Amino acid sequence: MRHTVAVPATPDALAPLQRRTVRTLAASQTLGAIGQLAGVAVATLLAEELSGSEEYAGLGGTFQTLGSALAAVLLARIASRRGRRAALVTGYALGVIGAVGTVAAAVTGSFTLLLASALLFGGATASNNAARYAATDLATPEHRGRDLSTVVWATTIGAVAGPNLVGPGGRVAELLGLPPLSGTFVFSIVGFALAIGALTALLRPDPLLEARSLALATGGPAHVHGSFASGLRAIGAHPAALLGLIVVAIGHAVMVSVMVMTPLHMKHGHASLSVVGFVISIHVLGMFAFSPLVGRAVDRLGGRTVALVGSAILLAATLLAASTDPGASHLLELALFLLGLGWSCTLVSGSTLLTGALPTSDAPAAQGVSDAAMGVAGGGGAALAGVVVAQAGYSALALGAAVLAALVAVAVGIVRV
Repeated sequence: MRHTVAVPATPDALAPLQRRTVRTLAASQTLGAIGQLAGVAVATLLAEELSGSEEYAGLGGTFQTLGSALAAVLLARIASRRGRRAALVTGYALGVIGAVGTVAAAVTGSFTLLLASALLFGGATASNNAARYAATDLATPEHRGRDLSTVVWATTIGAVAGPNLVGPGGRVAELLGLPPLSGTFVFSIVGFALAIGALTALLRPDPLLEARSLALATGGPAHVHGSFASGLRAIGAHPAALLGLIVVAIGHAVMVSVMVMTPLHMKHGHASLSVVGFVISIHVLGMFAFSPLVGRAVDRLGGRTVALVGSAILLAATLLAASTDPGASHLLELALFLLGLGWSCTLVSGSTLLTGALPTSDAPAAQGVSDAAMGVAGGGGAALAGVVVAQAGYSALALGAAVLAALVAVAVGIVRV
């Protein structure tokens, strides 16, 4: 699909538009993160409550991450045809429906409805993930890591606030006559709705459509690929993109598998919901707060080097987590903080490697494949995590995640770019 606009002729002329785009994405990311992380913080506990089994506790997180994988493919097709704004709004709209369904599941006690709603809730996660790629559409190569990581960093405010809404969410639930664990999803609905409003009003012109017009004006391909198959082909044809996908997917699997079972590990030690929310917020701080530094490191040192650093940090985090006792502890806080920081290194480095290797015509489809792979890896990790914790305990789970963390370094050594 062609899009005809007046295209700025030089990178200097594009700079003001790029700055405005990054600011808009950062604002929507903050709002969306409030909604996403408020729900994630209690998904495991709500799944355990409705299913009546610790073995199924991880399925709440599993279906959210699988939902994000499915939505990533959908959003990539929408972005290819209609631009980033339409894609991001669609994801958050799915999140609103999922949050409403989750509240209904808590009220009716339906575990099946909870899982179906978690799939839709994952649409908001897909939008949060895709926003980082929207920041690179008009970015210059030397600032690609910086701009991508700025949008990731913007998640910090909403993401740290989100888990800490667990306590207030209980009070909101009481006021509305809802089950205690469903109250945080009311905040999710509000956060997603505000993100939709910000994107609809402010993400103009659309950065992907503008980048496409610029590519056409400079002799680039007119056809834009949006299918999952074309994304796979593009990644397979570019080793740097393949390495980026591997780094992102494995790093996400490590983070999700440990993070999603940490609330249950703390509950076994009689930690309160407020304390659980605080520890998860420390983890989220590690995920997002230092991403601008990570992005600048990627621009200066390269994605491979930062991916190796991320592997080492994830390895340290998982080994520390394996040594903790149930309940709350400073050691667990440190482990979860490092788990988030290592994830930040793999996400930013892997995403930049992938995007930098691809032309504009292939980028949306390949980015959708990458986010789908990330969702599947996280969903599989969360599902397996519940079984491992039920059968062998949290420490065994963390040690298994340590093996995965080491595989990131192996991939960097094997895949030559």
